[in-house]
Amino acid sequence: MKDKTILVTGGTGSFGKKFIEIMLKDVHPKKLIIFSRGELKQHEMRMAGFEHSSLRYFIGDVRDEKRLQRAMQGVDVVIHAAALKQVPTCEYNPIEAIETNVRGAENVINAALDAGVKKVLALSTDKAVSPTNLYGATKLCAEKLFVHSNSYSGNTGTRFSCVRYGNVLGSRGSVIPVFQEQRKNGVITITHEGMTRFWLTLDQGVRFVIKCVDLMHGGEVFIPKIPSMKIADLAKAVAPECKWQTIGIRPGEKLHEMLISEDEGRYSLEMDDMYIIQPAHPWWQIEQYPDAKPVADGFYYSSNNNTKWLSCQEMAELIK
Repeated sequence: MKDKTILVTGGTGSFGKKFIEIMLKDVHPKKLIIFSRGELKQHEMRMAGFEHSSLRYFIGDVRDEKRLQRAMQGVDVVIHAAALKQVPTCEYNPIEAIETNVRGAENVINAALDAGVKKVLALSTDKAVSPTNLYGATKLCAEKLFVHSNSYSGNTGTRFSCVRYGNVLGSRGSVIPVFQEQRKNGVITITHEGMTRFWLTLDQGVRFVIKCVDLMHGGEVFIPKIPSMKIADLAKAVAPECKWQTIGIRPGEKLHEMLISEDEGRYSLEMDDMYIIQPAHPWWQIEQYPDAKPVADGFYYSSNNNTKWLSCQEMAELIK
């Protein structure tokens, strides 16, 4: 992406800020467009030092297709990170979640096709696999939209792919800030001692996205190999001196998350640091990645069958 024009939807979020920081430091694009709906957050980013000759702050909402079309003129790559992601908020405001996460994805796709954007990479979540809540269902719909939209762009047009990963340390919605706040009162609330989740840092997530932009042919879902951790061990890492209060699994919540289902495993490839789910459609005619191999029969990738686990000490170091 060096010397290219990049647009980031949801660019004032936790991912967007880290993405812009790394792009300015390591990649040096021609132009970075921060597309978001909040003028206050854009102002706060400027005040925090996000001022550079290549940065452009663009007010807009992914619900507004015309505004997206205007923003994408001359853009080479789009990173779609904008979403409503708080599970309880999406459950209570289902139509709003659909408008942003599904209709917004459709608008990004249409605007990118019309503007001749070369590559679009959308951020997804482990909650999109066999979803049990509305947030996960909307992200599954968005994934399907991005994968299938490659059939609209022809052999030389815009290419669409997705990145799917687990919980991000320090992001909005992470349980870690909740634990840190509860630590002040001496009691940590956990849902289930055996619950497991995938974890990665913001830096890891951003660098994985940058790598996938280079790799993508269009239609893939990229999944990083990341470690798991029990929620109980996470509580020990954040607040080892505190007592626990078990409150039970909340509506729409899973005991374990999954990044690749067994059905998706039939179309998945494995590389040293990632898995790639290939589209199961006639238009997918890309040869296998030379460094990749098919996964074993019956393979699935869930947070409780992972081969990589974080210790309490490792998590404590990551939080610092």
